[in-house]
Formats: sequence, structure tokens, C-alpha cells
Amino acid sequence: MATQQAPDAGSGSGVPTCYRHTGRETYLSCTRCGRPACPECLRSAPVGQQCVECVKEGGRTVRQPTGVFGGRAVSGAIVTWTLVALNVAFYLVEWAYPKIVDYLALIGSAYDPKVHAVIGVAQGQEYRLLTSAFLHEQGFGGFGPLHIIFNMWALILVGPALERLLGRLRFLSVYLFSALGGSVMFYLLAPANELGLGASGAIFGLFGAWFVVARRLRVDSRSIVFLIVVNLVISFAVAGIAWQAHVGGLLTGGLLTAAYAYAPRNHRALVQVGATVLVAGVLVVAVLTRNHQLMTSGLG
Repeated sequence: MATQQAPDAGSGSGVPTCYRHTGRETYLSCTRCGRPACPECLRSAPVGQQCVECVKEGGRTVRQPTGVFGGRAVSGAIVTWTLVALNVAFYLVEWAYPKIVDYLALIGSAYDPKVHAVIGVAQGQEYRLLTSAFLHEQGFGGFGPLHIIFNMWALILVGPALERLLGRLRFLSVYLFSALGGSVMFYLLAPANELGLGASGAIFGLFGAWFVVARRLRVDSRSIVFLIVVNLVISFAVAGIAWQAHVGGLLTGGLLTAAYAYAPRNHRALVQVGATVLVAGVLVVAVLTRNHQLMTSGLG
């Protein structure tokens, strides 16, 4: 018995049929691939209608929107609010367990009579450089709650906009490296037995980042310049403020953001990653240098 091959798209009468439902006659077709398709298998498109397969294929090839300075475009401020939540959580823990400050605050090298041992970054406790940035002054002596209130206000003020412009990963990188840059500057310049804590280094880093972004986008930067100048004056004029952390955070955040914002488009990822690694390397060398200095001087 002989067999005949059926037409690709059509019935025996010559009327085209849907490529998915061969029993359905149709005079409609996909504007992209040209195959006949019934109304059930077609979707509205900017021009005409497309079959479901072409719609799926188009979805896979659509270019994802990117941020101003690279990376995936984001909406909202997930990282900003997570950082706020972490700072507040640590502050509540401080109220419930004040000794956490002894374990996590920044100190170069000092004898702690509570544990009968010398503690500090020079003793291998480098984690204090970062953990101290999530602690704030307790009680109502000194700056009290104003310490965390101002820092969180500033984070909420500039954080969401920076996060949308830089992208979540770059924003988080600027925040954490600014915190570390402030801590390292404090470690380098402050007395070894002086205690430091607070997110101010990270906040000043965001101030520096906002200034760089404003200049890069050619928008008015006078308000952030005023905010930076006023806070630097307060840092040097008021006793009890770690100006070293403020300056270190400002420099680190500004320089790292400059690398992110001014990286050439063709080599953006390479330059941005390279700048991040370079900043990390400089901070590591600075910490090792200070460790050696304290150990050889007998203060470690």
C-alpha cells in the first residue's frame, strides 16, 4: 500500500490549518515566522500577532535593562533597609547584652581585665574592623541614641537613590568598604587603646559616593557638599567623635564610587572589579603595617 506525505500546514482541501491544532482551519498567521495559527495560539504583538513559540523565543532574547553604571537595573531599596535593620538589631542586642561591645567594638590593642588578656585587631581580631560599624553608643551619656538616629537618618536619606543608581551589589560594596576604610583609618591614627564604634565611616562613604555620582551625572551637588563640610567641622570640633573614621570612610567611598561611575563602558566590569580588589588590597596592607608597628613597639 502506498503512502503520501501530508502538506506541512493545510488540509486536503488546500485550506491552511493551525500548526499546533491540525484539525482547525485558519487564515491567520504569525507575523514573525509566518506559520498559520488559530486564534488560541496567537498573541498580540507590537506589530500584528505572534504564535506562542515566537513569543517565548522573543522573551529569551530581550535584553535586560541595566543600571546607569552597569549591572542589572533595580527598583526599591532592599539593601538599604536590610542595613538599617541590621544596625537597629545590633543596637537592641547592645541594650539586652552590653558586653557585646567588649567583643565586637574596634580597638587596636589593649589589656582587658575582664578576660585577663590583651585584645584588639593587632591580636588577630581583624573582624572588629567590620563588626564595630554595626554598633552604636548606648545609654544616654555622650551622644546616646542620637548616634544611631543620625546615622540611620543619613542612610535612609541617601541610600535608596544610590542603590538604584549603583545597583545592589555595587551599593553594598561601597557601604561595606567605606565602613572598613573608616575603621582602618581609625586603627592607623588613633591610640591603640582607644575604643571606636558606629556606622559613621560607612555613612561618610555614602556622602562621598553621592558627591561623585552627582558630579558624574552633572546634577547639583551643593547640598551634599554642604552636608559633608558641616559634618567634617563637627567631627574635628567636638570631642569624642572619631574623625579618623569619618575621613577614612569619605575617602574610601568617594574613590571606589569614582571607579564605578567613570569606568569606560567597554571595560566597565573589569575596571570596577579591579578597583574593588585594589581598595581591598590597600586596606589589607594598611592593617598588616599597623599590626607590625604595634607588635614591634611592644603595644601589641
